[in-house]
Amino acid sequence: MHAGDLVIFPTETFYGIAADPESSVALEQIFALKGRERGKPIALIAPDTASAFALAAAVPALAHRLAAAFWPGPLTIILPARPGLHEALVGPGGVGVRVSPHPMAQALAAGFGRPLTATSANLSGAPPIADPRMLERPLRDRIKVILEDGVLAGGAPSTIVEVANEGLRLIRPGAIDEAALREAIA
Repeated sequence: MHAGDLVIFPTETFYGIAADPESSVALEQIFALKGRERGKPIALIAPDTASAFALAAAVPALAHRLAAAFWPGPLTIILPARPGLHEALVGPGGVGVRVSPHPMAQALAAGFGRPLTATSANLSGAPPIADPRMLERPLRDRIKVILEDGVLAGGAPSTIVEVANEGLRLIRPGAIDEAALREAIA
């Protein structure tokens, strides 16, 4: 994958769009193709926990406990962002990242050697895609590399939590329920 390239790839839940998060060209393409709202940060998939935590300015102990309990898995953890990350990746709480258990997602991130974007492969506002045959025409026509793994599990998307020294805040309910999160950090 080269700077500016976009790839549709399978994750443990739905298909996502991978790009180099350091490429302004690639990030602009994601916003344009999806019709994505500016200011809505793009989450990342990291090849491993160390790469994920390298995106953070600080990693609270709580984040370590959550990662040990749920990574690889469908848990996106928002951490205080380290300086220098592209503004498209950083929201008010920081940068969101997860480690995927899907073999293709893992191989793609590992082969790239650092985190990749992991926004869903759908037009903004449309449901996420578990069946690659359902990809909307603009995505299918403009993204030349599509790594298919048949129909994915689908279901709930990744759970998103924000972790800071003050504790845990559930941003988006998903595949991991709040009770399981609370149990893991108790």
